[in-house]
Amino acid sequence: MSEFHKTKRLPPYVFEQVNRLKATARAAGADIIDLGMGNPDLPTPKHIVDKLVETVTRPDTHGYSTSKGIPGLRRAQAGYYERRFGVKLDPDTQIVATIGSKEGFANIAQAITAPGDVVLVPNPTYPIHQFGFIISGGVIRQLPAKPDEDFLRAMDRAVAHSVPKPLAVVLNYPANPTGYCADLDFYKEVVDFARKHELFILSDIAYAEIYFGDTPPPSVLEVPGAIDLTVEFTSLSKTYSMPGWRVGFAVGNERLLSALARVKSYLDYGAFTPVQVAATAALNGPDSVIEEIRAVYRHRRDVMVEAFGRAGWPVPVPEATMFAWAPIPEKFRDAGSLEFAKLLVEKAEVAVSPGIGFGEDGEGFVRIALVENEQRIRQAARNIRRFLATADETMHNVVALGGQRG
Repeated sequence: MSEFHKTKRLPPYVFEQVNRLKATARAAGADIIDLGMGNPDLPTPKHIVDKLVETVTRPDTHGYSTSKGIPGLRRAQAGYYERRFGVKLDPDTQIVATIGSKEGFANIAQAITAPGDVVLVPNPTYPIHQFGFIISGGVIRQLPAKPDEDFLRAMDRAVAHSVPKPLAVVLNYPANPTGYCADLDFYKEVVDFARKHELFILSDIAYAEIYFGDTPPPSVLEVPGAIDLTVEFTSLSKTYSMPGWRVGFAVGNERLLSALARVKSYLDYGAFTPVQVAATAALNGPDSVIEEIRAVYRHRRDVMVEAFGRAGWPVPVPEATMFAWAPIPEKFRDAGSLEFAKLLVEKAEVAVSPGIGFGEDGEGFVRIALVENEQRIRQAARNIRRFLATADETMHNVVALGGQRG
């Protein structure tokens, strides 16, 4: 039976291969330390859970909600943007609540993309940034992920050589998976370029609160005039350790958000109302809970960098996000990131995400998530040290098998 048109455009989901190995190992009794999926393990702050419990007992909150978000939640997000970025937003026209930022990104792609439209996307990047548009019939032109002169030059070349002219450019800083951060000077350059060439900007700042330096990452909407052509996506998943709650936002340009809201009105009724009320309590609550979550990730980052380095695997220190973006140890470079990730599950009982899953330029790297406690991170490092000590024998066996394992 032939594949359907849209699914045929999607490559095999490489993360699933690692997940299958992980599940098989666990079924056999292995204690897999899972540093793969970015699934926060920290508890949601108590005042947010308490608000959910309080609200869910009210029968008037159990009906259909509203797909663009209840008014109180949109007002709370407007308050957050004004406090954090100094950006004023109209809750009625410039904010749409989404069922996580991933859903918002996928549906803005559905809303604005015609078949054959060209979209500029960093590589490597979080898969939805690319595949949301591919599923919608778009065509991707790739840009380097680092926010520097190479990115700007590549954007210029893409506009010069693309037919039709690109529709939009995707930004993601702090970046998943690389951890790159952008400053306002970079954003100003992109906004000026986008305005000149009539491009939309789609910015994902889901990790804006998980940073480790002294300067908080900015929003592109801080650039004067950026709101005329930009939609920015945020999420409560990492900021408040609420991944399964599925609450995010799209904010910015009224025309783009109107298109998003129209598509969403046909597809969903929004998140469960008690979840939206609890999310409102999160945004209106104390910033101290964000600082505590950030401090945990900073500590885990430091432990991981130190322990993995002593184990013989130097890992660059991430500036932000809950991930490290680590080059594969030299002896395993030729095997590739997927094969190396499989070997880590089988030989070290540690799961990571292969870099190739984030785009071709992710090859040679793996993403390590800071989603286990200090003791488990140190145990992972001990397992990896033992694994690396047998690297020559392991690679001999891989070469003998031709690297063709399932």
